[in-house]
Amino acid sequence: MSQPTCKQRWLKNKNSVISDLRKLWSLYCRDPDSTHHDLGNFQEYGLSFDYVDPKTFKDQGEGYWRYQISWGGPSEEFRFFSSGPRYDPYRVEYWFLDWWDGHGRALQDKDLELLLEIWSWFQDIGSTESEFEKASEEQ
Repeated sequence: MSQPTCKQRWLKNKNSVISDLRKLWSLYCRDPDSTHHDLGNFQEYGLSFDYVDPKTFKDQGEGYWRYQISWGGPSEEFRFFSSGPRYDPYRVEYWFLDWWDGHGRALQDKDLELLLEIWSWFQDIGSTESEFEKASEEQ
């Protein structure tokens, strides 16, 4: 029996990560020091936030900011596409990746609203700009 594809698993995994983020973000907005008994706190939830330059990966035409949730097999991440670190994203995607397979789609509605709030937080703490600058220096 073969493993379902990332495309087949995308929705279930996206919904699970969004559910976790909603809980953590809600707690964080009430009290930045609060923690969830199973998930920890918002600031420690993801693995990293960085900028991925255009053409870093094969067939990648545009750069994006990556909020990586998990890594390995499988990996999960949100990709924010923006004209620059001070601009709101024109697209936010959730990607589910697992050993030579991957699937991503743009977020919509309340999922998109949540990730745009989180993007604003990354902007407010200076991460969007510093990660963009760091990636530019490495070229």
